[in-house]
Amino acid sequence: MNLLIHVCCANCAIIPVKILRQQNHTVSGLFFNHNIHPYQEFRRRLDTVRKYAGQVELPMDYREEYSLDEFLRNVADKPDWRCDYCYRSRLEETARTAATEGFDGFTTSLLYSRYQQHERIREIGESLACVHGISFVYQDFREGWREGIDKSKAMGLYRQQYCGCIYSERDRYCPTHGN
Repeated sequence: MNLLIHVCCANCAIIPVKILRQQNHTVSGLFFNHNIHPYQEFRRRLDTVRKYAGQVELPMDYREEYSLDEFLRNVADKPDWRCDYCYRSRLEETARTAATEGFDGFTTSLLYSRYQQHERIREIGESLACVHGISFVYQDFREGWREGIDKSKAMGLYRQQYCGCIYSERDRYCPTHGN
């Protein structure tokens, strides 16, 4: 299949791209991550994806607009639902792009992370596949967790310490949150 993979960050893309290529899929990437905060973190992740894509010859489509206001408008009143919005909006853009540009299917590097809600991602992906008339390729890439970490370090890639949004940054670094 000719697949478009949503790339949340370089580190999470390493194993999915490797496995999909081993399965003889043709893989291209889409960087669309309007959730990432602050702007310097967004730029650092974008630059790291560029570095990674160059090293592994991954064709990429970069959405460089920093749409923090849009993200916050959609999650500020319901921060507990932020992941659902985040998954849906990024997968929606990936599915739409894949369908428009003639890909056979789409997937996401979010499926590599132990910290993501795999079943919810799968539900959203399959729902969007129906809407756009394209396949969602679900695969659990978490089995390559350790290998991905080791490879990202060997490649000299920046390794972020939180998922990306302002809330995940707070949850990671604020010791009194939730107490």
